[in-house]
Amino acid sequence: MGKGALQHVVAIGSGKGGVGKSSVTALLASGLRRRGLSVGVLDADVTGPSIPKLFGLSGGLVDSGEGIEPAQTSDGISVVSSQFMVEDEKTPVIWRGPLVTRLILQFFGGVNWGSLDYLLIDMPPGTSDVPLTVFQAIPLDGMVFVFTPQELAALIVRKAMNMARELHVPLLGVVENLSYLECPHCHERIEPFGPSAVAGVATEYGIPLLARLPIHPKVSTLGDAGQISAFSSPEVESMTQAFLDAVESAKTESPTVL
Repeated sequence: MGKGALQHVVAIGSGKGGVGKSSVTALLASGLRRRGLSVGVLDADVTGPSIPKLFGLSGGLVDSGEGIEPAQTSDGISVVSSQFMVEDEKTPVIWRGPLVTRLILQFFGGVNWGSLDYLLIDMPPGTSDVPLTVFQAIPLDGMVFVFTPQELAALIVRKAMNMARELHVPLLGVVENLSYLECPHCHERIEPFGPSAVAGVATEYGIPLLARLPIHPKVSTLGDAGQISAFSSPEVESMTQAFLDAVESAKTESPTVL
């Protein structure tokens, strides 16, 4: 199929597990959909897929004879994931790297995505086979990087950012997830993972800070129920607009060499 029918292809990742990149991907996809844009999500985290659970999707994928038909969320987001290829959500995908990378390419080129404004690729942790395949074989418009406030997380994410830059993938911006907790009574902001350093990272790399997303219990509750599309907040809507602005800005700018 290729990128012809896809207006924008953007990877969302971190290089590190446990920072909530899948939740951020799902929230961003839902935010874009609320703006009336056509959106797809390619779950490239083959051995640890989360996207179907967040959107309440199950079952298998159908090959129409002209390609794989993606699953559809209740609000019309197209999704493909390795989760649709196993018996149930507790069945592990135990594949070697070459099989995983081949599946990613099949998910991109062998799926009937149709005409999408945005295809978001939910990346796995690490800087190995899958990220290398995505960076080299899929025409990306850029990548968004998800942090949490800990310095250890920032250290690992910087590795992924440097890998992307070395492979000439534009860095569109950074999102700090689980950034703070706001008391519902006095509205005091508490930073359970320590003070934020994401603004400094954004400045260091010369890219936008797209959002600082707070810890919100409803994200987990709705995600566990497969209803993450129902979550909205001023921070998510602001992130969505900042993301759209960053993509547009990247069209006219050459990637900066670190």
